[in-house]
Amino acid sequence: MTPLIAFFLGIAVAALAAPLLRRALRWRERNREYTAESEPQASSISQMYHLAIQGSPTGIAVMERSGHVTLSNARAHDMSVVHDGTVNPEVWAVAEEVFDDQEEHILALALPQRATGSRIRNVRAVIKPLTLTQNSYAVVYVTDESENVRMENARRDFVANVSHELKTPVGGMALLAEALMEDPTDADMVTYFGAKLQKEAHRMGEMITDLISLSKLQGAEALPDMSPVRVDEIIDDAIERNHVGAENRSIELIRGERTGLRVMGDRPLLTAAVSNLVSNAVNYSPDGKPVSITQKVVRGNVLYLRVTDRGIGIAPEDQKRVFERFYRVDKARSRSTGGTGLGLAIVKHVVANHGGNIKLWSRPGTGSTFTIELPIFDPEQAAERAELERAAAESEAAGEPAVTAKGQPKSGTNTPVRNVMRRVKANK
Repeated sequence: MTPLIAFFLGIAVAALAAPLLRRALRWRERNREYTAESEPQASSISQMYHLAIQGSPTGIAVMERSGHVTLSNARAHDMSVVHDGTVNPEVWAVAEEVFDDQEEHILALALPQRATGSRIRNVRAVIKPLTLTQNSYAVVYVTDESENVRMENARRDFVANVSHELKTPVGGMALLAEALMEDPTDADMVTYFGAKLQKEAHRMGEMITDLISLSKLQGAEALPDMSPVRVDEIIDDAIERNHVGAENRSIELIRGERTGLRVMGDRPLLTAAVSNLVSNAVNYSPDGKPVSITQKVVRGNVLYLRVTDRGIGIAPEDQKRVFERFYRVDKARSRSTGGTGLGLAIVKHVVANHGGNIKLWSRPGTGSTFTIELPIFDPEQAAERAELERAAAESEAAGEPAVTAKGQPKSGTNTPVRNVMRRVKANK
């Protein structure tokens, strides 16, 4: 090939290759731009996944066939499923089965709390196979079932206790009825066993009434319309209900000074709660020992209503359980006084439904003090709340929202709620 032909051939090849080169360069540039744009996006998504896993309320851990934990979140460590890079032995034993049969397995565990090491946490672990490229993994999802287990145990205990408590009076009534049928002509025997039968029926009726009351207090039913209640009147009613039983045992019911304080609540429920505490104080006090009912204000807006006895007291191990349903410190004494074992549970829920709290101090041989804490009724706050509710009702009737989603008055013209809030701010 002559140099001239080679020269022209080179020009022809260059002319043909130039468009291809330009296209390749443009493709590379576009690919570079796409990569530059996609890398931050991929990084952001990866970070999002990481944060979602770490913040999950479910414990998550990924294990290799060797047992090494490749990935785990804080919740898995908190629930003692993962520790020092290894998984809980019971979980790992099931994970090995997952590796072998490539099927999902479920495991229930009772694990100690990491923080204390004493309290047991009930967890549910779901272990699934996970295959990525050529590698095989097992992933475990762990949820805390402690509250569900506690509620289920409480339900079982409740059913067992109710069955036992109702069985006793029903069995007694059957025996008494049988005794009456043996000789119905004996007037003295009929009177004696009839009185016993009536007593057992009354006790069973009280228990059923208490169960219904407790069920309502623990359920989703709202309390009746509450109103300001004078604490002095609650104490008066409680003393009136218990004065006969106290007099029969020479027990003086001492009430503290009248304060004129009021609380927002349901008077029959509050009276029943305080009366129950006074009744217990009388029943568990020796003859002649006084019982006091006092009230005072703490921190300016909290009522402390105390019922104090100088009776047998309550042992420390029993103090934690006295508010449980059917729990009795002294079963024999409770049976003789006709108690149902539900009184303090009802008191606890009555107080809680009024936004309060109940506390116990007791020392065996010295006596006990039950303290009910309730928020004091504030007339000014109640008036403001009532006026706001009235204005909101007027706005709703007029077809316009009185407040926004953020709890602020609707902007624009003067609404009833806006006018009320202006007056409230002006008064302040």
